[in-house]
Amino acid sequence: MSRDLRPPVDILHYEIVQEQASALGRMGRALEQSLTRLREFDAAHASSEMPASMQPARRKLVMEAGHALWMFVVQREASGLRDSRHIMRTYNVPSEVQRCMGLAPAPSKPAS
Repeated sequence: MSRDLRPPVDILHYEIVQEQASALGRMGRALEQSLTRLREFDAAHASSEMPASMQPARRKLVMEAGHALWMFVVQREASGLRDSRHIMRTYNVPSEVQRCMGLAPAPSKPAS
């Protein structure tokens, strides 16, 4: 039976760092998935002018990607990684997604 001889604070710090890394991975995958959905939507509707009826659906995808980007950037900054330019290049984040990063979705109107 082996006993960990490290001080409890070191063990706790190790577990916190593990969780930060895990959360960072989840946020990165969520960003990738939301950007993929946006790109697939754009590819499916690129052959012709997008009808006005499809614009709300696209806007929703852009907002979802903006939220995922915001969550990823915040998680990175909480981990001490402050420069977001690397994310924008690596994930090829469209400027419209960058512009809506951190915006809260409009509140839904109650049914009357």
